[in-house]
Amino acid sequence: MPIPTNYVSPLRMSAKERALSQIQRWIIDGTLQPGEKLFDAELADSLGVSRTPIREALQLLEVQGLVSTRPGKETIVTVIEKDDIFKMYPTMAALQALAAEATAQVILPEQIEQLKAINEEFAAAIKSGQAYQAMETDEQFHNLIMELSDNPYAASFSASLQIHIRRFKYVFLQQSMTATGASVEEHAAIIEAFEQKDSERAHALMKQNFIRPMQELHGLL
Repeated sequence: MPIPTNYVSPLRMSAKERALSQIQRWIIDGTLQPGEKLFDAELADSLGVSRTPIREALQLLEVQGLVSTRPGKETIVTVIEKDDIFKMYPTMAALQALAAEATAQVILPEQIEQLKAINEEFAAAIKSGQAYQAMETDEQFHNLIMELSDNPYAASFSASLQIHIRRFKYVFLQQSMTATGASVEEHAAIIEAFEQKDSERAHALMKQNFIRPMQELHGLL
């Protein structure tokens, strides 16, 4: 189980939070491969923490569905199936489209400017080849829209699903500028719909923003 030693440790986090964040990132970016066995002693040494926060983090990752523990306490990274894309993305598209429809009616000018700034950061991350940062910035864009929609049920389901979609999204954002640049343009179109308070268009554009990558990803994997 090769573990990098040059990762950047986040500040102001507990040992468990730091372990959870870093192991989750390694699973998403493929450092820890699907089906790979995880050893708490090795992870503890690499992260500079005791085995207790590692075990606690692995328990949370199992709840999230990113790892599974087999009989005999063997912990492995869960395997993702290509066709899972067709289960995850349409569900997320429906939740996000619902949020966009509601947000279009209540969003304020300063919040629109905030979305524009996030989309500029997203474009810059893609252009500089920073796939993980692009993924996180893309999530900031969608999370803000979800927050503004004031639907805690949709937000809860979206957050849970987002963890699994991250594993696919990271692959997509590593692709060429042509493929990923379309996401920036779609974000801009969604913002324009918000400016016009066009709920129907915001709904359709948001849905497209998830269905298009779904189709392209399935062809890539």
